[in-house]
Amino acid sequence: MSTGRRRRAPVQDGKRPVLIAVGVAAVTGAVVATVALWPSGDAGAPTGASVDPGRTAAGSANRTGAPPSPTPTRTYPLSQTPRTIPAVREHTPARGPGWRPAAGARVVVDDAGLADEGKLLADELKMSYAGQTAAKDGDVELGLNTGGADPESYTLTVKNRRVTISAPGEAGVFYGTRTLKQEVHDGGTAPEGVVRDQPAKPRRGFMLDIARKPYSAAWIEDRIRELGDLKYNELGLHFSDDQGFRIQSDTHPEIVSKDHLSKTDVHDIVALAESRHIHVVPEIDSPGHLGAVIAAHPDLQLRSVSGTAPRGTVDISKPAAASIVDDLLNEYTGLFPGPYWHLGGDEYQALTVASPSTSYPQLAAAAKQAYGPGATVADLTTGWLNARAQVVRGHDRTARAWNDGFFRGGTVQADKDLEVAYWTGKELGARPPVEYLSAGRELINYNDEYLYYVLGEPQTFVYPTGQRIYEQWTPLVVRGTTPVPAKYDGQILGGSFAVWSDRANSQTQDQVAAGIRMPLRATIQKLWDPGRPALSWTDFKNLANRLG
Repeated sequence: MSTGRRRRAPVQDGKRPVLIAVGVAAVTGAVVATVALWPSGDAGAPTGASVDPGRTAAGSANRTGAPPSPTPTRTYPLSQTPRTIPAVREHTPARGPGWRPAAGARVVVDDAGLADEGKLLADELKMSYAGQTAAKDGDVELGLNTGGADPESYTLTVKNRRVTISAPGEAGVFYGTRTLKQEVHDGGTAPEGVVRDQPAKPRRGFMLDIARKPYSAAWIEDRIRELGDLKYNELGLHFSDDQGFRIQSDTHPEIVSKDHLSKTDVHDIVALAESRHIHVVPEIDSPGHLGAVIAAHPDLQLRSVSGTAPRGTVDISKPAAASIVDDLLNEYTGLFPGPYWHLGGDEYQALTVASPSTSYPQLAAAAKQAYGPGATVADLTTGWLNARAQVVRGHDRTARAWNDGFFRGGTVQADKDLEVAYWTGKELGARPPVEYLSAGRELINYNDEYLYYVLGEPQTFVYPTGQRIYEQWTPLVVRGTTPVPAKYDGQILGGSFAVWSDRANSQTQDQVAAGIRMPLRATIQKLWDPGRPALSWTDFKNLANRLG
C-alpha cells in the first residue's frame, strides 16, 4: 500500500518554485521515497515526459540511508507528422525532443555546391554558416547522395538533436530546407523522425502575363520567393502581346513598350529564380498576339482579300515576319538560360474564318509553294511553329505551344518533341486532351476551368478559388472537370497556375498577390501529391495562415 502528497520546494536563485512529487511505498519492509524533479522552465523536460518506474531522482536518499538513486529516464511521445505546404509524403515518427534553432547552432554542408542552399537557410533561421565542417549537436547538415533517381527527392532526419538533409541533387536539398523552414516557423519544432519526400510531377509552374499589365521587378521577385518556399520550379513570363512588349531588346528596340523591364532587371529575376531552383520560361507568342511588333512594323500586318486586318496577326507568307521573330528568339535565349521555351502558337486569326484560303489567298499560295498542292493555311501555320521550334532547339531548349496551335490531319504535323500546353477546349474545332495523349505527346496542364486567374473576369472567366482546386482538381483534370484516364498520367508532366491581365486595371499588383495566394498553395499541394489531402480545406487554410 502507498500514500502520497505534494509539497512546494523553496525558491532558489530567483526561480519559481517547482513541484516535487513524494510517494511513500512499502518495499520489503523499508520505506522508500521516490522523487521526480523537473525544474520550472527546463527546456529539456518536454511535454509528456515521464519517469521510468523503478528509477529514482538523483540526490534523493531513502529513509534507511541507502545511497542516492540514478537519474530518471525521459520518455518522449511519438512524434507527429509535420504540417507543411505542400504536405510531406512520408514521415517515420520517432521519440525524441525534435529540433529548433538555438544559440551556437550552425548550417554545415558536405559539398561546396550546396553553399547557396546552406547560406540561405542559415540567414533565414538566424544561424551561422560553417561550410564544409563536421556537424555537431544543434547543427543542420546538408548533403548530396546517390540514393535516389529523382534529384528533387530528399530525406530529412531529425535525430540526436541535429538535422540532416540529404538528396541526390541540389534541388532536393533545397526542398528539404523549405520543409525545415516551415517546421520551425514562428517558434515551432521540427519533429523527431525521418521525412522522405518527392514531388509527383516534375513541372510545377506559375505563369504571369506581364505584356498586358506591367509588373514591377520587385513584385516578381517577391513571387519568386513565395514560389520557392512552396516548391514550385517554373515561372512563366508572357512578355509579348498586342498590348505591349515588356523586356528591353537590343536587336529590335523599336518594338519595346515604354513601361518595360530592363535586361538588368531580368538578369536579377533569373538569378533569384535559379537560387530557388526555379526555371524562368519565356514566351514570345506568335504568329498571333504580335500587336506590339506590328505597331512598329505595320507592313507585317495580315490583311484579308477584303482588306480586313485581324488584330495582332502577322502575315506568315512574308519572310520578314519570321525574320524579326527569330531575331528576338535568338536574342533572348541568352537572357533566359533555362531549358524550356514557350512559343505560344495560339489563336492565329487567319484560321478562325469560314474559309482561310479564300479570305487569305496569299497564305494559301505560300502553303502550296512550301508543302505541295494539297497543303492548307493550317499547314503553313504548323510549318511556322516548327520553324520557331527549330530556332530554340538550336539553343538546347525544349519548346511548348498552346493546344490550339496544334491541328488535326493536314500535310504538316507539329514536331513530336513539342510539348502541349493545354489550356482550353472552347476554341473552334477543339481537340480533347486524349487526342494529344493517345498520339504519345507530353502535356502540361493549364486547365482554364481551375487554373486561370483572368483580371476583370471577362467572357465566362471567374477568379479561381483555392478550395475548388484543393477539393476537385488533379493533374489528370486537363479540360473542364473530367479527368483523363489514369493510364496517361505519366505523359502529364505537371501543371501551371496562370495570371492573365486582360483587364489590366481591374486589380492592383497587391490585389493580384492576395487573390492568388490560396490558389497557389492549393495547386502546389495537388502537383506535389495529387491524392486526397489529409487536411480538410479549413485546416489547410488555417495552416497557410499560420505559416504566413
